[in-house]
Amino acid sequence: MSYQVLARKWRPKSFSEMAGQEHVLKALINALDNDRLHHAYLFTGTRGVGKTTLGRIMAKCLNCEVGVSSSPCGKCQSCLEIDSGRFIDLIEVDAASRTGVDDMRDLTDNVQYSPSRGRFKVYLIDEVHMLTKNSWAALLKTLEEPPPHVKFLFATTDPDKVPITVLSRCLQFNLKNLSAQRITEHLKFVLGEEKTVFDEAGLWALAQAADGSMRDALSLADQAIGHGGGSISEVDVISMLGSIDRQFVIEICRAMASNSGDDLLKTVDRMSEQSPDYEVALSEILSVWHQVAILQTVPEALDNNTRSFNDLMDLSKVVSVEDVQLFYQICLLGRKDLPLAPSHRSGFEMIMLRALAFRPIIDGKPNSQIRSPMEVEPQIKKSKTDQSVEVITDSARAKSERSVVGNTSRIPDNPAESAGCLEDKLKNLDITLLDDESEPVHEPSKDNVMVDSKSSLNILNKCNGSDHINLSDFEPNNWIDVRNKIDIGGSLGEIASHCMFKNRIEDTLYFMLDHAEDSLFDSSHSSGLAEVLSAYFGQTVFVEIDFGTVARETPRAAAIREKSESHAAAVQRLNADPAVKKFKELFDGSLDEESVESID
Repeated sequence: MSYQVLARKWRPKSFSEMAGQEHVLKALINALDNDRLHHAYLFTGTRGVGKTTLGRIMAKCLNCEVGVSSSPCGKCQSCLEIDSGRFIDLIEVDAASRTGVDDMRDLTDNVQYSPSRGRFKVYLIDEVHMLTKNSWAALLKTLEEPPPHVKFLFATTDPDKVPITVLSRCLQFNLKNLSAQRITEHLKFVLGEEKTVFDEAGLWALAQAADGSMRDALSLADQAIGHGGGSISEVDVISMLGSIDRQFVIEICRAMASNSGDDLLKTVDRMSEQSPDYEVALSEILSVWHQVAILQTVPEALDNNTRSFNDLMDLSKVVSVEDVQLFYQICLLGRKDLPLAPSHRSGFEMIMLRALAFRPIIDGKPNSQIRSPMEVEPQIKKSKTDQSVEVITDSARAKSERSVVGNTSRIPDNPAESAGCLEDKLKNLDITLLDDESEPVHEPSKDNVMVDSKSSLNILNKCNGSDHINLSDFEPNNWIDVRNKIDIGGSLGEIASHCMFKNRIEDTLYFMLDHAEDSLFDSSHSSGLAEVLSAYFGQTVFVEIDFGTVARETPRAAAIREKSESHAAAVQRLNADPAVKKFKELFDGSLDEESVESID
């Protein structure tokens, strides 16, 4: 007897032999057992998931001589003929080759005749999406109201191309792609029955290459048996498929985890001897980091039988959750850059080195501390807060040195006195100068507005000026002048400019903000303005901002007024200028006042 390929030999002959698709099997079994049969069924899904097989099993269930049930006997003449493809009342049509209207008319003309042997005449139409519109039009009426002895079973890989009028007349079942785990288990059973030697890693490689198709997996298993001389091993499967040895991928990921560029490039060099597809290698690396991320967050979601599970578990223990996300994102974005590289190998190496280059460095070492997702966010926020304080202080030092060097006219007679003044002002700002080995001692509150080093130093410099106003002398009429001396921007600067100073009670300053500007305000502005004014006055002050009608001129209104007055004065000077008057007379012209800008 001639050899029969595994995909045909092990095609399921009953629902119990089907691998996967439980959601479809449950509905069909209940319909058959309860005698609730529809006249048309549509099976959809990718290639090799069991669409045609389900149609043939349905035909056996309907025409078994024992009776209609979900468990046909498989021994009667009807069952045997259906299994062998010789049953006269099972009409299998390949819609890809019979797309014409005439073909469909022949089919509909024969529908009216009773079945010759079986209980039902079953039309199994494969690749039904290939039918033309005219063919569907010819079948539509028959499909809606067929004779009681006719059942239609449709199979397609592309249901979007099936007319909506047809879909509404059918019961649709969507068959899913099979998981690699499910395919591997079925391959174990089949190869065990075939007495074929195999290793599980090789079956995993076949299952992943099948991409959800059981038929493809069985066909690849046939090929692997021939390639391996009667057995299946991972090495032979990798060689046959031209895929990447999993061990190379794991070693590359280990090198990324240990921040070892040398080990990484050596591994890539050894992998290149097998002439790999670097795009496939990149996909494998992405798969590894995806599985590592699952192990770090939801370990129970990954099965122990997963390929290279022990290696994945080891990686999850030595790489931080941040680094895993970084590696995944860089590799993912690198896929689109790979075709643009001078060579795929160089592009692949650059992607890997990019992942190492952008890895966070903490205390001179790569960030390798393992943290759970619940720990990550607060630690990151704390780190950023500490860093901001250090930056402010260091910037203040540098800016102070530059100010002394760049403006010699303001160098004090006593440098020690100047240094002491700066330190005193920084104390008033509640910021401590940091030594090289000291820790930050000040953490601003979440609702506080951070004042940068530039603004703070500008305020400190103006403290020494002759026009500086003391807190005891601070009155409402002084507010505009003080605001102009304070170098602050952003939303805090806008709020300060729109505020009117009402009065002072000891060390508390009371301001009024017009209702029209309350959309700009939040609770942090009061503390932010208090910090700025504390720096200006050289002592701690508190700020209260109320809402109401502003009766006195604000700094913003004063700036607008001064600009308007300056513009009016400039226009007046131009109109009075003899040269301008002469030009007006000669050319009968006029002055475009809106274009006039004051240069005062």
